[in-house]
Order: sequence, then structure tokens, then C-alpha cells
Amino acid sequence: MVRKGKKVAKWSLLLAGLTLLVFSIPELFGHNTGMSSSHGSVGSGKLENAWLLPYRGPNFRYFSPLSYYILDNAYTHSSVYQTILEAYQTCETTCPGIRFRLMELSHKTGGQMLIHRTHQNGMSADFMVPKKRDEKQVRIYDKLGLWHYLLDFTPSGALAFDRSVAIDFETMGKHILALDEAARKNGLRIKKVLLRIELKDDFYNTESGRKVQQKGIYFAQSLTGWANRVHDDHYHVDFEIY
Repeated sequence: MVRKGKKVAKWSLLLAGLTLLVFSIPELFGHNTGMSSSHGSVGSGKLENAWLLPYRGPNFRYFSPLSYYILDNAYTHSSVYQTILEAYQTCETTCPGIRFRLMELSHKTGGQMLIHRTHQNGMSADFMVPKKRDEKQVRIYDKLGLWHYLLDFTPSGALAFDRSVAIDFETMGKHILALDEAARKNGLRIKKVLLRIELKDDFYNTESGRKVQQKGIYFAQSLTGWANRVHDDHYHVDFEIY
């Protein structure tokens, strides 16, 4: 019975592995060509000819293999694709040594995504907040995958269950400035940034945060209770074509 059970487990694992491989074929062998088309709004839209962000780069990586390979949620508009990669390239200089985490973008055909009300037309992106302890980057909590969305931060930006860790608002601001610059080069602009309302004062108190404010990059002034609670572990950016 033991031998039979091990054999069943072995074949079950093999079948699961093959299933995952089949689902991952578009991400493993796909190519980005042509221009994307965005239709509708971030809350009710679709995306044609989506481009897939690389899983990792010199100073960033995608946060969840499940989201990337199985849920197909790392796709975006071709102009947003260029914007994100160019911003990370800028951050190699402005934020040396920092490793960023890119979170969810859009489904490869747009439309409704798991746990998101928006992200439907390929013009939205979530970015994990960079974290620090004693001015040094903390990355251990970046490895939680989809569970990262459940992390709670205090109104002052400290991690609720480990208050020695706090959001690195200065690095976050430098990244947003890089996104703004890259977006304009690619025919886009930042339409809106979502961040927990109580965190904005600490963000604007940093040097880079003040520059973001001076440039007029719009942050949502109010959010519903649910939306406000969930936008503490990441900042959501909506782009638009102009």
C-alpha cells in the first residue's frame, strides 16, 4: 500500500507539473510585437495585443509566479511596457542597489482580474512599496507572492507586525518620478496614483515626495474604506495616452 501510495503521489506531481507547463507556454515562448490597443476604462475595458513584462530584470522582478504564469496578470499596453522598463533603468542610477518588485498589471485580454476592480484596459500597474530598516532595504517580506497584498502598515508607514520595518517613501518617490519621465517619452502621462490616504503626508515629507507633489502628479484625495485599506502595501498607478 505504501509503495502504491508513493507511485500515485509521483504521477500526481508529474501531472501537476505538466499542467503548469502547458499553462505557462505563452509566458515562456511568447513574443511582443506590434502596438497594443486599449479600450474602455480601467474599471470596464479590454486590451488587444498585450505585451508581457519580463519576469525579472537587472533591478526588479515580478512578485508572484502564480500571478505571472498561471493567472496571466503581467500583461500591459505596449507603451506602458516601455514606460515601466525605462523607469527601472533610470532607477539603476537614482536608486543604486535597490531591488524593486513589480506587482499585477492586466490580464492578457484585459477585463476583470482576480481581487481587482480595475486593471481592465492595460493602463494600470501595481508596484510593491520598498521597505527599509535602519536605512537599509528589507526584502524578506517581498517574497510572499500574492499574500503580500494582505500585509498591513500603520498610518505612519510601519509594518504592523514588525515595526522595525517601514515603507521607504524616498525610494518610492524616486520611482514615481522615473515613471513620470518615462511615461512622457512614450506618449503617456500618469493619470492617478492610489496610496493609502494616511500615508501621503509622510510621503510628501521626503525630498522625492515633494518633487512628485511639485510636478503635479495626482494622488487620489479620498478612497473608500476597502480601497484605502488595501493600498498600503503597494501603490497603484493609472496611465493614460495624451
